Amino acid sequence: MNDKFFPRPVRLKVEPARERVVRSAWEGLECLRDWPGKHGRRYRAAWRSCRDALDGWTPAEKAMRAMIDAGREAEFLPGNGKS
Repeated sequence: MNDKFFPRPVRLKVEPARERVVRSAWEGLECLRDWPGKHGRRYRAAWRSCRDALDGWTPAEKAMRAMIDAGREAEFLPGNGKS
């Protein structure tokens, strides 16, 4: 299983003074494993998308978008919500 890199990194502000940068599907799974926020529908979709990207079933871009959606759901995206 090879890591799949996102077209651009996803920056998540998981705590007021802590930012986490996710650059790949593997890093996405690591981040989601330690996710301090809500484990809602978008969290589960991000987990599935990152896993599927690693298995070669879905593009890394889809996993990146799912991570962005999970970040929005948990309110971890700084500024205007764009990553």
